[in-house]
Amino acid sequence: MWWVVGVVALIVLASTYLTWTATRVERLHRRSQAAAEALDARMGARALAAAALAARVRPHLGGYADALDAAARAALESVDGQREAAQNDLTRVLRELPLDPGDPELAAVQRAGRRLAIAKQVHADMVRDARGARWRPVVRVFGLARRHPEPRYFDMDEPV
Repeated sequence: MWWVVGVVALIVLASTYLTWTATRVERLHRRSQAAAEALDARMGARALAAAALAARVRPHLGGYADALDAAARAALESVDGQREAAQNDLTRVLRELPLDPGDPELAAVQRAGRRLAIAKQVHADMVRDARGARWRPVVRVFGLARRHPEPRYFDMDEPV
């Protein structure tokens, strides 16, 4: 009789643990998706700020402003497969601008770059956590993460 109670208690404990683990995996994947959406929004904000900067400095910088405008437009219009390269090109062009870092013209782009750097770090942390949860033996054996695509890192140069 006692062994029946023990088996039932063991089943209850195991199902509770599996439910808790499945909920955690679900939550981590939702958070990584939200972080990816926030990162995408910050990339768009930086590209818009760069396009506005290109329009303001065009009379002073000519060719640099044209390159900045082209890179910002490419970053705004990029799709998933091209987004990393477009953002890296925009970062490269912003680094090459012959403007003093304290120039007020750059303030909006610098703010957007700092926010993008934070969003990139948060995204990387969320992806790391979600991927770590996917590789736990219990998650793999019971297929608790099969409903979610594996989150991927966004490979981008530091925007600051």
